[in-house]
Amino acid sequence: MFRADFDRACQSLFTDPCSRFSPSALVSSAGFRVSRKQASRDCAVAACHAIVNVELVGVRSELARTIDLRATIIYKDREPNMHVILQRIQLFVTLLLVIGSPMVACASEPITVVYGHGRAWLMDLTITGQTQLEKGDLEAAQRSLDTVLKADPAFYPAYYVRARVFLNRGKFQEAIQDCNEALRKDSTFAEASLLRAKANYDLGRYGESLKEIDHVITIRPRRDAFARAYRDRAWLRLNCPDQSYRNGQQAVKDATTACKLIDWKDEDMIDILATAYAEVGEFDSAIRYEEKALAIKGVKPDDSKRLQAHLDSFKQHLPLHAR
Repeated sequence: MFRADFDRACQSLFTDPCSRFSPSALVSSAGFRVSRKQASRDCAVAACHAIVNVELVGVRSELARTIDLRATIIYKDREPNMHVILQRIQLFVTLLLVIGSPMVACASEPITVVYGHGRAWLMDLTITGQTQLEKGDLEAAQRSLDTVLKADPAFYPAYYVRARVFLNRGKFQEAIQDCNEALRKDSTFAEASLLRAKANYDLGRYGESLKEIDHVITIRPRRDAFARAYRDRAWLRLNCPDQSYRNGQQAVKDATTACKLIDWKDEDMIDILATAYAEVGEFDSAIRYEEKALAIKGVKPDDSKRLQAHLDSFKQHLPLHAR
């Protein structure tokens, strides 16, 4: 019975990206667990992805866990930059699935994770590289990730983080190569696909970039990645230097879908929607959504200034590309 409920919960989330199925339907009541004979690793991955899919929408301090398996996840309060949280949680979950098997614990027990001791340091160093990247120390981040991949070329999350380093250093082809390696290990790694799309865009390969984003949307990944794919497609439709790829009306549709998927909690996605409305001349809607973006709690001062500048432009009936 518990297994049937679990399977229905996972199926609900993967067939409906906007599903609000509670994470409690995916985890046991306190003390219940499923043995490894009852639950496969594929079921573990599904549970892990489904829980992340739901929890990212509210990003609460609630604790959730997969059943007897490869990951125990701690969700933290929302910080000002939602994108950093999404990237950190995705990396954390991916690493836990790669490294090894945590000890089984009841759902009511304190959250602890025990990794395969031979590879735990790879996770630590990869997270160090991620932190160095976020602080802007790109050389140190690359050294950390190079060390990880030299020790274990199969540790594919490090390829993804190093690809982000390469992208920030303007080494777009190297970023694509690392994304290729990550996707060779896990073809459903949507974040790596979206990063490869960005690198192709920066190289002027707009058709390849759009095709990659379309592919991510087609495979319907977890909700956060799904939202970013729609956001990225909307952004491309608004900003591509090649006018043949621009489409303001399609950008409005894609940005609206992205905002709905993330429950209207991401100021950048709402800003893109406002920008799209301005592009098609619907300035009342552009103003309304830009004000909604500014009202999001925790917006950083620099981001607030940028959003306010957009709002001022829309009040003058000027789309951003006309400024």
